[in-house]
Amino acid sequence: MFATIFVPNFFLQAALRHEPIASATPVALIDENKNKPLIIQLNAAAEDARVCLGMAPSQGLARCLTLVIKTRSLAKETALANLLLQYCFSLSPSVEATAAGLWTIQFTRTDNLDRKLSDVIHQLGECDIIARAGIAPTPDMSFLAANLARPVLQIDDPTKFLAPLPIDVLTLSAQR
Repeated sequence: MFATIFVPNFFLQAALRHEPIASATPVALIDENKNKPLIIQLNAAAEDARVCLGMAPSQGLARCLTLVIKTRSLAKETALANLLLQYCFSLSPSVEATAAGLWTIQFTRTDNLDRKLSDVIHQLGECDIIARAGIAPTPDMSFLAANLARPVLQIDDPTKFLAPLPIDVLTLSAQR
């Protein structure tokens, strides 16, 4: 059995982790190491203000004067990734840092997996980290489950789980 822990907007969450910014404040993240810095991640408040991914910071500010522009921080991303890795290793010794904001865990013992993952997601929430987890028989299916989880989703019957899903959801694993 596999589990995936997914931290949406990982780079943005890392940048904001120790900053007292209200969730109602629109925030966008740029990578200033690029030739032309563009918005690479944003929070829900920025989306509600019609700020879009790929915009220049000036375009985002034109749509929303209260938009806070943050820059990526490799040090903060590394610290957050290491914290998540420690939580994952508390669950199993078989952990893969699959991508930024994505950890895949393999389990040999499957008792109380949903409770164990729920506890970790709750603990991360207490650290102001929004995370979701999916549990399934394969890594790709656990990734899909993590994307759909609110906050934890366990898939026991893959056929029953996959049948009603639209094709755009099923292509998530191909985009990873």
